[in-house]
Amino acid sequence: MTEAWGPDDDEPRRHHGPVRVRVPAKINLHLGVGPLRADGFHELNTVYHAISLFDELTARAGDTLTLTMEGEGTGTLELDESNLIIRAAKALAARTRMPAYARLHLRKSIPLAGGLAGGSADAAATLIACDLLWGTGLSRDELADVGATLGSDIPFLLHGGTALGTGHGEAVSPILARPTTWHWVVAIADGGLSTPAVYRKLDELRDSSFPPKALGDPDELMTALRQRDPAVLGAALGNDLQPAALALRPELAAVLEAGQRAGAVAGLVSGSGPTCVFLATDAGHAAQVAAGINAAGVCREAVTARGPMPGARVT
Repeated sequence: MTEAWGPDDDEPRRHHGPVRVRVPAKINLHLGVGPLRADGFHELNTVYHAISLFDELTARAGDTLTLTMEGEGTGTLELDESNLIIRAAKALAARTRMPAYARLHLRKSIPLAGGLAGGSADAAATLIACDLLWGTGLSRDELADVGATLGSDIPFLLHGGTALGTGHGEAVSPILARPTTWHWVVAIADGGLSTPAVYRKLDELRDSSFPPKALGDPDELMTALRQRDPAVLGAALGNDLQPAALALRPELAAVLEAGQRAGAVAGLVSGSGPTCVFLATDAGHAAQVAAGINAAGVCREAVTARGPMPGARVT
């Protein structure tokens, strides 16, 4: 049995049956990293972009809070209090004074620790699913406020699309541009990279005798998005964390080279890595680039994707 109320009714919608939420991965088209702040975060100017690589979370009524999973990372990802899904459910329950009771199940396709914000995506899906399951009736912006206390990428993954992130990434503003579908190839690595370790390495490199050149503001990137030309967008892509990721995982250089040889418009490390992403001109070109990277044998798997995608949504 399912009860539902429309937006003009007095009561929030509530689902007594299962609630399934699909949530995309994100890439950073521009990731400018500022100095370390007093609160332990780096100041960021980033352009988020949601792509068609998805996790799915199902929430059912329960008398305790439990989490099970299948797919990517099964047997590796902890399902206890350290998991962002559990933390998100408890944070929403605390905010709304609801008992944190739900049976949660994750079908995971986004790689762990891959620079694609898979954990944050799952937390965003949890907030949407539990809000509907419990009938707490929070707006997406209110859910984003809850999510921001748990992870910088969560507010974006609730909204999706393409957006500017500032602060430590949690302050999200949509980028208005004419509708355009961009085509990508996602080169998935074996194993992950610790995001804190990558940031620490960047700080070390910046303190060295030959620091990497830092990106400027994202204005060029945002202008490129509005021009709808893959060559212009490719020239504007940038990631301040890439030198640090390459220093910790030198074999990523071979992945970037393979994408270039396969004819990608441009390529870069996604976020803190080790996933690399490549821009293509269209779907057919993306398939060709993915085939070339797979033939080179430099990553676990190269797959095609497109963006921008909506954020976490009920299916």
